[in-house]
Amino acid sequence: MRLFGITALLVFALDQASKLYIVQGLGLAERLRLDVWPPYLNLRMAWNRGVNFGLLSNDTDLGRWILIGVALAISAGVTVWLMRGAHRPVALVAGGLLVGGALGNVVDRLVYGAVADFLNMSCCGIDNPYAFNVADIAIFAGALGLVAFTGRENTP
Repeated sequence: MRLFGITALLVFALDQASKLYIVQGLGLAERLRLDVWPPYLNLRMAWNRGVNFGLLSNDTDLGRWILIGVALAISAGVTVWLMRGAHRPVALVAGGLLVGGALGNVVDRLVYGAVADFLNMSCCGIDNPYAFNVADIAIFAGALGLVAFTGRENTP
């Protein structure tokens, strides 16, 4: 479980540091856009009040607290589940990615009232209108890793 905790802590720290540097340090919250390597990598400020791609988005405090509760419940559930059984190291890393990312987005909702999304990538003539952050990448990779690397046939 140590690997799980270290992964979660590193993801959380990287997510929060990137948000602090880009949103506050580079002033993206005021500038709203910075082209880094167009069209492949751009910074576009987006305050996400919902889940991925703005789904379940609303501007109510109730919605915000529900999403915080759901993220905390999922994080606790994944943590307890991983603590209860023997899992390969890759599964512990995947769980740490998911939990660290989820907690990073929870902090955003507590501090800003919304999740700070800022990474935007496009390619090959496709203009991607969506932004995401380090926590979103970790949550996606962690969920995928848990599906791929856990189960009876995958335990040590």
